[in-house]
Amino acid sequence: MFTELKVKIKKKKARLAVIGLGYVGLPLAVSFAKKGFKVIGIDTDYDRVAHIKRGISYILDVTTAELKNVTRNRRLEATNNFRELSSCGVILICVPTPLKRKYAPNISYILEAVKNIQQYHQKGALIILESTTYPGTTEEVILPILEKKGKKCGRDFYLGFSPERIDPGNKVYSLTETPKVVSGVTRQCGELVEILYQHIIKKVVRVSSPRVAETVKLLENTFRIVNIGMINEMAMMCQKLKVDIWEVIEAAKTKPFGFMPFYPGPGVGGHCIPKDPLYLYWKAKRLGYPIKFIKLASDINNHMPAYVVERVRQILKKQNKNLKQARVLVLGATYKNDVKDLRKSPALDIIDRLLRTKVKVDYHDPYIPYLKFPHINLKSVALTKGNLAKFDCVVIATDHRCVNYNSILNNAKIIFDTRNVFKKPTRKVVKL
Repeated sequence: MFTELKVKIKKKKARLAVIGLGYVGLPLAVSFAKKGFKVIGIDTDYDRVAHIKRGISYILDVTTAELKNVTRNRRLEATNNFRELSSCGVILICVPTPLKRKYAPNISYILEAVKNIQQYHQKGALIILESTTYPGTTEEVILPILEKKGKKCGRDFYLGFSPERIDPGNKVYSLTETPKVVSGVTRQCGELVEILYQHIIKKVVRVSSPRVAETVKLLENTFRIVNIGMINEMAMMCQKLKVDIWEVIEAAKTKPFGFMPFYPGPGVGGHCIPKDPLYLYWKAKRLGYPIKFIKLASDINNHMPAYVVERVRQILKKQNKNLKQARVLVLGATYKNDVKDLRKSPALDIIDRLLRTKVKVDYHDPYIPYLKFPHINLKSVALTKGNLAKFDCVVIATDHRCVNYNSILNNAKIIFDTRNVFKKPTRKVVKL
């Protein structure tokens, strides 16, 4: 069974299933299809499946041309039907892993996917989890489900974990250019996972167990959340000291060793940083060892939108303007520049807080024409000279590169720059 599947993977004869066609699953499915594998994408979202069938991409890192190319030749197909798993030799799980509560993981999407796999997978299939989760999930949660009814790992199926490392919009480190950490429950499982990803990834790094691979992913994102939290706290302190945090960072960067620059901002967003480290925090707490750094950094970063609103209030007060009587323009709605991604965006929190304070708020984002959420219902306004002159304060929450910042500088009354767009201080610009 092992040798047969190994040969099929090497010769690209094994049919692949990718469960979850979001920012991780679709790029993976397209990459394998481009290399000659036959891929079936499975998603419960009917709209995603319809888009793929029409060859229309909804993911930043997959162009419509790429998608049309692999769907036209039927290398990639999409469905809502999990019965298709019965014809697949390899199954990748790329489903969301949100937080159930503030500090508790929600692996319900993983469990639902695994239950379908347990019901429909063909004998000898290789199953790989890509979704970020807490250490132990693959072996303590998934393995027992798959081994129900007398099935055995290494005989009836093979199981591994390989954490996703997608950075939406990154033109330098794309999926294929980013080294891939892989692991397996057994030596043979790990070997199959390694061989599979070598077809699409330039460098594959195999580790000793899924538990190690799961922890690798959480270490990567914990490193970021802790350092971002530290620099955000430093920024708040520097404001009290009347010191420019951005100048401090630039000077510190000149040290050729022992320092890596991180930058402050209005908070953290996206698919990983706000939640992934909290999986590690939750697991450690259950083991009787609460990790203080993670919770502290998370709390600091979660506080940043409120801090931004308070700074806006202070800025307007110096202009003899009450916040509740002001008109504020928030520039940028996405969680980072040059992407169409609103997940966990701190800009949305800032807009929501301003609206709840009864401030007249508008926003501009070249990638997001409208915002429709429970407490936000706005359309992006044009950055015309007349519009900019109407606002008492422009808050730069996301620094999209296609925006005409010179026009903003010339026509806005005052600017609160949380992203260091305007590096030289002026009377109009207040920096974070």
